[in-house]
Amino acid sequence: MKRSAYPSDVDDETYAFMRSYLLLSAEDAPQRVHPLREVLNAMMWIARTGSQWAYLPHDFPPYKQVHQQVLRWFERGCFENMAHDLRILTREEALRDGVPTVAIVDSRTLQSTPESGGRAGYDGGKKRKGSKIHLAVDTLGNALTMLVTPADEQDRAQVFDLCKQLQDVTEGAVDVVLADQGYTGEQAQTDAALNDTELVVIKRPAGEGGFVTLPKRWIVERSFAWTARFRRLTRDLERLQSTLLGFHWVAFCVLLSAKLTPILGSLY
Repeated sequence: MKRSAYPSDVDDETYAFMRSYLLLSAEDAPQRVHPLREVLNAMMWIARTGSQWAYLPHDFPPYKQVHQQVLRWFERGCFENMAHDLRILTREEALRDGVPTVAIVDSRTLQSTPESGGRAGYDGGKKRKGSKIHLAVDTLGNALTMLVTPADEQDRAQVFDLCKQLQDVTEGAVDVVLADQGYTGEQAQTDAALNDTELVVIKRPAGEGGFVTLPKRWIVERSFAWTARFRRLTRDLERLQSTLLGFHWVAFCVLLSAKLTPILGSLY
């Protein structure tokens, strides 16, 4: 008897789209014991609930097999590749060019846990020990690239790596990168220029107090808020940086798929 569906389970249209990205071997390969879709649904349950792997409900495949398969997906960049294609579809649906020319960057500090403690740093501004997620998005809030550092590393020190990854992902299409005052500095400007991008720091208006909405800057903050719907991403629960990044790409794949469900249904 098939179990009742969990709210985190992927629907038919989404699974039809995701399937081709996740087939690292033939779906009917003799070494495959559990259906691919059930393994995917188990991973989605972990991402949504933030539960420990060992607490995976017993009507999913065994957690050790699920965990091993998910790590293989993350190592191969399956969800990162999927998110890039979904981003292109989202932009075209919004009547934008598939490749953006403007990106927005910011960081978010995730509280460390015993699992992630070895790479944690202390963020004096947030008064929190943990890891930083450095995220670059397009003007629709879709993820372009991201990286992980200890929380005590400065945002401006990541400009070179972020811009380089941006140009790799967009094949050199990004001309302008928008950032907040944490990216101020001559070296940050130089690092951006070395990657053929202009770093534009959007500052608060002089004399303004309290909360102020800055042009375009709020878009990346909204993207971070979207990922916070996934409890696995409310803290740094991972031993490996690649796993932390992998779950962020999963979150963006789910969010983009939800926007594109009618289109995905017409593709299959």
